[in-house]
Amino acid sequence: MAEAKTVHSPALTYFSMISLLTLCPPFVILLWYTMVHADGSVLQTWDYLKQHGLQGFIDIWPRPTAIAWKIIACYAAFEAALQLFLPGKTVEGPISPTGHRPVYKANGLQAYAVTLITYLSLWWFGIFDPAIVYDHLGEIYSALIFGSFFFCIFLYIKGHVAPSSTDSGSCGNIIIDFYWGMELYPRIGKNFDIKVFTNCRFGMMSWAVLAVTYCIKQYEENGKVADSMLVNTILMLVYVTKFFWWEAGYWNTMDIAHDRAGFYICWGCLVWVPSIYTSPGMYLVNHPVNLGIQLSIYILAAGILCIYINYDCDRQRQEFRRTNGRCLVWGKAPSKIVASYTTTTGETKSSILLTSGWWGLSRHFHYVPEILAAFFWTVPALFNHFLPYFYVLFLTILLFDRAKRDDDRCRSKYGKYWKAYCEKVRYRIVPGIY
Repeated sequence: MAEAKTVHSPALTYFSMISLLTLCPPFVILLWYTMVHADGSVLQTWDYLKQHGLQGFIDIWPRPTAIAWKIIACYAAFEAALQLFLPGKTVEGPISPTGHRPVYKANGLQAYAVTLITYLSLWWFGIFDPAIVYDHLGEIYSALIFGSFFFCIFLYIKGHVAPSSTDSGSCGNIIIDFYWGMELYPRIGKNFDIKVFTNCRFGMMSWAVLAVTYCIKQYEENGKVADSMLVNTILMLVYVTKFFWWEAGYWNTMDIAHDRAGFYICWGCLVWVPSIYTSPGMYLVNHPVNLGIQLSIYILAAGILCIYINYDCDRQRQEFRRTNGRCLVWGKAPSKIVASYTTTTGETKSSILLTSGWWGLSRHFHYVPEILAAFFWTVPALFNHFLPYFYVLFLTILLFDRAKRDDDRCRSKYGKYWKAYCEKVRYRIVPGIY
């Protein structure tokens, strides 16, 4: 059975779910319209909507076009083929609550390299102009909104009639089941993992592809790429490169190992990531800023440092788990708590909780450099408009909420051991503050 427990109160939970289901799709269109057609000004968009009302909003919502569907279909098919056919070593995921251990093929870095090389080659040799993607961006987002919604309906039905593993089931509430998902590890056939595709190969890969697209569009419009766009693009590509370098570690995180495949995760990765996560670059296309060499280097260095610390946090914990605690953390034997827990099938298992290194500073310290990295690839836009910083605000709220959900899940899973862990590592995210 799916978990019926919710982190927040039932009223807040339902309000949040209904709000996100109804408000996220139009927000994506409004953000695109504001960035591309309203000079990045929220006030300008607000004045337009006040003047024209609902009909005005309907008028600015792009209709999905044939070229938009073709771009999405070609991209999705290409990434699905790479996921299935590129070689990669076999990697096991964590043991699920029912005792199931998923198996993956780790070929994300190869797929990432092939994708970017192919995309840039198509542009360089004049076969396909990436600026076309930018020019039809609104139509693409519109198609993704509707197409991904129906895809989530497919996942809901599949979870009922053809689940891929025992890690599935209904909590008895259609809204919760649709929003949070029915299956933890849905697959098509034996080898095509749906969450790896939606989260990694479509969502995260689109982040890099669109970052490059915005850079090329600015170059074609202005004959050059502003240093602000270069800083933004480089930092986002470094972050996405880090992600695919560490992709096998991502399969142990909350997104894959605990959150089921529903609207929250899958629609978010198929629509929210390509639109909201890339929005600082979308803004910079028509708002180039001359930062100067010195400021550009400072921002680049700060951003790369944050991305490295974020990576090192994950690497440190992954190495600690891989060696069962028999490794060095910051040159010393790690401090740890051995915690036992019981699976839903009644088996008693154990985990080790790292309490030193980055993980001794706070229980989710890796979120601090992740938020700061997002700030540094946004700050080249400077501060003429608020909207480029929406992603930073959203990411902060998302990660603080995720930290709470993860803490509550671990408290329920580990009981007294989690209490001992929290006594040793007192702060949830920001050391000394929160």
